[in-house]
Amino acid sequence: MAETRNIVILGASYAGSGAAHYFLKHVYPHLPKSSKVTYRVILVDPSAKWYLRHASPRAIASEELMPTKHVFLNTVDGFKQYGDAFQFIQGSATSWNPETRIVTISTGHGKEEQLPYHALVLATGTKTTSPLFSLQGTPHTDIQAALRTVRDQVSRAKKIVIAGGGPAGVETAGELGEMLNGSAGWFSSWPSHITTEITLITNSSKLLPKLRESIAKQAETYLNRVGVEVRYNTKVSSATGPSNGKTTVLLHDGEELIADLYIPATGLVPMSEYVPSRLLDGNGYVKNNPETLRVDEAGPMVYAVGDIGTYSRNGIMDIMDGVPVVNSNLKRDLLAAHENVDAKPTGPDRKWKATAAETQLVPVGQSKGVGAVFGWRVPSIFVWLIKGRTFMISESAVKDSLMGKNWEKEKAWDGK
Repeated sequence: MAETRNIVILGASYAGSGAAHYFLKHVYPHLPKSSKVTYRVILVDPSAKWYLRHASPRAIASEELMPTKHVFLNTVDGFKQYGDAFQFIQGSATSWNPETRIVTISTGHGKEEQLPYHALVLATGTKTTSPLFSLQGTPHTDIQAALRTVRDQVSRAKKIVIAGGGPAGVETAGELGEMLNGSAGWFSSWPSHITTEITLITNSSKLLPKLRESIAKQAETYLNRVGVEVRYNTKVSSATGPSNGKTTVLLHDGEELIADLYIPATGLVPMSEYVPSRLLDGNGYVKNNPETLRVDEAGPMVYAVGDIGTYSRNGIMDIMDGVPVVNSNLKRDLLAAHENVDAKPTGPDRKWKATAAETQLVPVGQSKGVGAVFGWRVPSIFVWLIKGRTFMISESAVKDSLMGKNWEKEKAWDGK
């Protein structure tokens, strides 16, 4: 009977699904065919559905603008094309023993599964303070309930406070502002009639930390045009409530804001509770080699990709560039160890290099946006066309993401 070697990938969001598709398309076909050894990808995630979190700002604003069914995809549907080479387990990693090379998976109702691995890819990512912007390591039904609640609050709110000057905060403020207040006319900087007061709070001196000052100021201008006030150098100390439909937001200087709706759009927490502490940095991220993306201290053929790894700056480009690196090096490891599991590959590894150039697109409302691509500032219409028009949730784009079409072509590497 053939030995089955498990390639276990923990996490099925952008990084995990991407790593699985890339492996099955570009690594699996090149592994030796043998009657003694077979390989199988096992993708593990607490949620059976993938939440397209990049569209969360518009999903928060309105079911009509961004239907729930468009931002939750059935993970398994995208992998049926690979047949028996793929398996999905709905469950959460609760512990991991690098010495025995076993991950313990909780599959619910008190049941656990001991999952041995030949290779392991950690891609559990991060979660946001608010359940609106990301899955929280729980089933997708939790975030669907949170979206229903916030949409009901939005429909009745007269004062909204949003904390966070990054893309999530700016995009959410812009979506809510334009939907509730409309937009200013040609010669005005504010809407003629404010239906809902919206305040965006940031503890920084500028919005959008990854973009230059002039682009950040343009984002503020667009926010003002949809009735959003921006407050800089201000930190939220606490938020209590809701009580009687109101939330009290306490600022660092003692000022209190009373809001009908408070949305925290700050902070990322790595979902690494299952990882031995010796493999984590001081902030809870998995320590991986900044070039090969291996987790060197965890034994052979262990990798981290996406937000969970210390190499990452918590951006989509680090996933897009990291997935090919992980798979190229994993392919080298697997080929070397096919006959002798202790054998190491010869020659150079593929190395990850950070994309230093300024790259980020931030829609502000349904018709404007700011951003830069590889250091080049782009006009508002470009941001709208690429992202703001649909938040990249067209039928074809969603299908391509689900089926791994964006990984159809292998990213070339010269082996140096």
